[in-house]
Amino acid sequence: MLRVYRYVLPEVHKQLHMWRNTAERIPDPELRKQAIDSMTSKKFHCEGGAVYAAANLPMRHVLIPLIVAFQTISDYLDNLCDRSTSLDAEDFRQLHQAMLDAVNPSAPIHDYYKFHQEKDDGLYLEQLVKMCQTCIRQLPSYSKAALRIAELVGLYCDLQVHKHIKHELREPELLGWWESHKHHFPHIRWNEFAAATGSTLGVFMLFLAAASPRLDERFVEQIYETYFPYICGLHILLDYLIDQEEDLAGGDLNFCSYYENRETTVNRIALIAEEARSKALQLEHSSFHRMIIEGLLALYLSDPKVKDQPEVRHISRQLMKGSPLTRLFFFVNSMWIRKIS
Repeated sequence: MLRVYRYVLPEVHKQLHMWRNTAERIPDPELRKQAIDSMTSKKFHCEGGAVYAAANLPMRHVLIPLIVAFQTISDYLDNLCDRSTSLDAEDFRQLHQAMLDAVNPSAPIHDYYKFHQEKDDGLYLEQLVKMCQTCIRQLPSYSKAALRIAELVGLYCDLQVHKHIKHELREPELLGWWESHKHHFPHIRWNEFAAATGSTLGVFMLFLAAASPRLDERFVEQIYETYFPYICGLHILLDYLIDQEEDLAGGDLNFCSYYENRETTVNRIALIAEEARSKALQLEHSSFHRMIIEGLLALYLSDPKVKDQPEVRHISRQLMKGSPLTRLFFFVNSMWIRKIS
């Protein structure tokens, strides 16, 4: 954590400042608004993702710009799809081609706004994609992790398409998608699979792994099986847990709403957290991954939104039982929130 505060976060903020300056020059007012809004409201996504650079400080000059650029693409496109007047799957699919291109250093630049009403972003999205590609070329073992990274990014893009189309089509599309994947994941539910695909943490961990010249392909598989679906699923389920009231008011899809009751919600999220902890123990530098897991729990469960939702507050107390590390992170994060608010 000392490395994060001393070396990582200052560089994250420099990168975000650079991209914000670029976003402010976007010609189209709607695209400019969504680009700036995504960096304002979701800055913590880049800050959290860049924690992975703390595990390899000599490569932080590659990992931090890569993680910030990739997460900025993700947040920008999420805003575009959430706020879009379009409900066109073809539009959303084409926009998210940018994420697939970003993790393929030999991919050509596509016309990402081909089916989108607003088009002139002053090459903002193209510059983000090219930054990712440039950084990836500097990762010595990227070829060994590339297939799993592309798989996780492909699943993420699928989710963004399915969850942003017409309301009446969303659940049938998601369930049909689950049918083609459920044989690989017999111990989780469809909403948990969908939640896991919405996390970029597995991609960031594989970026970190690819920064080592001695990466073993067996380690790539270990990372994949630990992060997907368990650590990734925990990440996004916690996000949805604290956003339930907000999503209900906005008519947005929320994967925690598919649990039958409060007890089931607690049990399922706790089960996924325990699986994440158990699998993390099998990874090299397991304490780092344990820190990620307990940090996720503390970060989301200490969010000010929790205190205004009695049901979520009860679930939060249940999830923190039996984990002194989570409670410690919870306390530290709560103090930090009070300091900045």
